[in-house]
Amino acid sequence: MFKRIANLFRGFIGLFVSGAERRNPEALLEVEKENLRKQIANYNQGLAAHAGLCERLMTQVRKLETEEPDMGAKTAANLRVGNREAAGNHALRLQTVQRELAENRTQLEQAETTYEELIKARDVSIRAAQAKIEELKNSLDDLKIKKATAELTEMASGMISSIGGSGDT
Repeated sequence: MFKRIANLFRGFIGLFVSGAERRNPEALLEVEKENLRKQIANYNQGLAAHAGLCERLMTQVRKLETEEPDMGAKTAANLRVGNREAAGNHALRLQTVQRELAENRTQLEQAETTYEELIKARDVSIRAAQAKIEELKNSLDDLKIKKATAELTEMASGMISSIGGSGDT
């Protein structure tokens, strides 16, 4: 019972809001523009954070790519000299670097894919909002045209349509 009353109440409020929107479409247009600005700012903030993650991963990959051949060379040099303990330490570090490099490359690929998907989602959202704004602009233009036509019609109905004869006052 209360749910039905709540639905009825929501319906009345919806009718009131719809009527207010129809009477003042310029305010609705401004609200949509502001929503678009906020939405773009939120998307750009998320994209910037994700781009930061991608950049950090790229830096780590570059660092590990330069460290990998260096560790291989140190391991080989220590083996030639006969220093097995140092060669073993460098070999373990080389394995760790190779494992981290593989993980970071995988994470970087996933992060770049996610970044591209976020850009696509932002663009779709922006296009939808722009379409809604254009629709509101068109309806606003239609409303102005209808008001102007109504004013012209009202003015035309007040005009004298014929000039009377000599006996008319």
